[in-house]
Amino acid sequence: MEWRDEGVLLTMRPHGESAAIIEVLTAGHGRHAGVVRGGGGRRMAPVLQPGTQLDLTWRARLEDHLGAFTVEPRRSRMGALMTDRMGLAGLNAVCALLSAVLPERDPVPVIYVRSCTLLDLLSATPAWPLAYLQWELALLEDQGFGLDLSACAVTGATTGLVYLSPRTGRAVSAAGAGDWADRLLPLPPCLLGQGAAENPEIARALTTLGHFWLRHLTARGRRAPLPAARQRLVDLLARG
Repeated sequence: MEWRDEGVLLTMRPHGESAAIIEVLTAGHGRHAGVVRGGGGRRMAPVLQPGTQLDLTWRARLEDHLGAFTVEPRRSRMGALMTDRMGLAGLNAVCALLSAVLPERDPVPVIYVRSCTLLDLLSATPAWPLAYLQWELALLEDQGFGLDLSACAVTGATTGLVYLSPRTGRAVSAAGAGDWADRLLPLPPCLLGQGAAENPEIARALTTLGHFWLRHLTARGRRAPLPAARQRLVDLLARG
């Protein structure tokens, strides 16, 4: 078995004395893992960094084997962010969340394009956190847990939406919430696409989305918490 594709490096861990196991995201082969011979050595260390764009060749005797990658770097993204604490946190959060929530080896052409666009945006503008939030919303919807923010689930109103049902992901207005308000999740305006938003508001929105990510992971039989890299980004945004 052999295929060739372009992809983004998501994770790397040492394997044996000198090899490494990497996970990449590609359009045609989704989240895919494989061994890189010599990937644990000094020569490959600058290449096997999260966010790096790679040319990939994967080979295995059988399709369901782990297989081995040959990689050629196309472009590093981490280098442009080394002095940008927030941008680096964003890059690590994107890669870690994709690794945690995507099924293995399912083609994801739309997610791949969206993710590459966001990764490129991290070094292009300090306004990227709102784009990151929109990316998470789209990724959550792609995984079958999209939110319904069109109208209040109780009254049908399309204005005054300030809560989310933790069970259904539907919006609820203040009038519709009534005595149940303390059992609902907050719905920050930035989730409704209501103009610009400050970083602390985006952090509150990401905290709300975290509830639905945990439901998604539980539905896939995973009990692990969300990636620590995502929480580090939320914490930085919360500080403003």
